[in-house]
Amino acid sequence: MVQGNKRPDNMERITTPALAQAFIEEQITALREQIGDNKVLLALSGGVDSSVTAALLIKAVGKQLVCVHVNHGLLRKGEPEQVVKVFREELGANLIYVDAVDRFLDKLAGVDDPETKRKIIGKEFIDVFAEEAAKLEGIKFLGQGTIYPDILESEQGVKAHHNVGGLPPELNFELVEPVKLLYKDEVRVVGKALGLPDNMVFRQPFPGPGLGVRCVGAITRDRLEALREADAIVREEIGKLPETPWQYFCIVPEFKSTGIKYTDGKGERFMGWMVVIRAVNTTDAVIATVPEIPFKTLCTIRERVIDTVPGVNRVLWDISEKPVATIEWE
Repeated sequence: MVQGNKRPDNMERITTPALAQAFIEEQITALREQIGDNKVLLALSGGVDSSVTAALLIKAVGKQLVCVHVNHGLLRKGEPEQVVKVFREELGANLIYVDAVDRFLDKLAGVDDPETKRKIIGKEFIDVFAEEAAKLEGIKFLGQGTIYPDILESEQGVKAHHNVGGLPPELNFELVEPVKLLYKDEVRVVGKALGLPDNMVFRQPFPGPGLGVRCVGAITRDRLEALREADAIVREEIGKLPETPWQYFCIVPEFKSTGIKYTDGKGERFMGWMVVIRAVNTTDAVIATVPEIPFKTLCTIRERVIDTVPGVNRVLWDISEKPVATIEWE
């Protein structure tokens, strides 16, 4: 098992089922050695990173894994329900569902600095896990789906990741991070080799802080709901294309611009938010390009968003690449 947070220069890129299987076998041995007879608490978002981490842990230690799904109010539309259905009902995971919406949003109220927001969300995650662990016996480890780009961006000071900063000393958890030296494309290959369903393995990446970093600025509940509804429309419409980008979503900044709202044929001044469409192609999340989106698709998104999402009067398309722009706005 490779130690530390530095990927060795001679580490072969995992691109085939055979290489993935070799990685899986190595990790199962290492995880059993690390965990022993103890229990592991895992944050299970339903994204590919945490799902692959969960699958590896299930293979290694079975029922010693306790999965916790935290609904922090920053998830995409229908996501909490989907996570419970897939993992508890279909995969039979030992899953604890925690409704912490008010807890997170109350702590985030009035906070507009991106790094402060991330740290608040990260701390609340740790606190929630600590509380859940206190209800259980034998919890010694905290499983996390940290991947290599998370580590690189944290070390370079690009942004803080809630699953990279470490745990406070008062918590007696030891980290278990079996995919921390893998890039996103490698995690997907491993997921396929583990037998996870395609809709899980190829699910779009979603940041740990969720919609919290896409509801740019200080989060308000009404703008967060507008973002959630607009995001569902953006993902549905772009998802209909013959070839879809690697990742596509939207952002709603906190400032407003002038619009016109018509009521009974009479136009009135309307200060509303903008929805910004973001779509990128990448293999490792370190460099990202912007693919073309058909203008017809953009117009359909525009019409649906403006007609159905309260408080929105503009739709824009972000064509910035990484570098210089990051994939996420915060």
